[in-house]
Amino acid sequence: MKVIVGKDKCIGAGQCVMTAPDVFDQDEDAGTVVLLTERPTVTVQDSVRRAAGFCPARVIEVDE
Repeated sequence: MKVIVGKDKCIGAGQCVMTAPDVFDQDEDAGTVVLLTERPTVTVQDSVRRAAGFCPARVIEVDE
């Protein structure tokens, strides 16, 4: 799995951080998504898929 984020379109809702905190964080100044790892471990991949689905701005892309 590879994760790609469109940081420039992020609205800072934080759903990704709450759903997959090992993979996503938020920039303290801008409030936008920060991708911690683009190749998450198998143990968190379901959480990453959920985070992509929860994102209201649809800026998280999961490439299986």
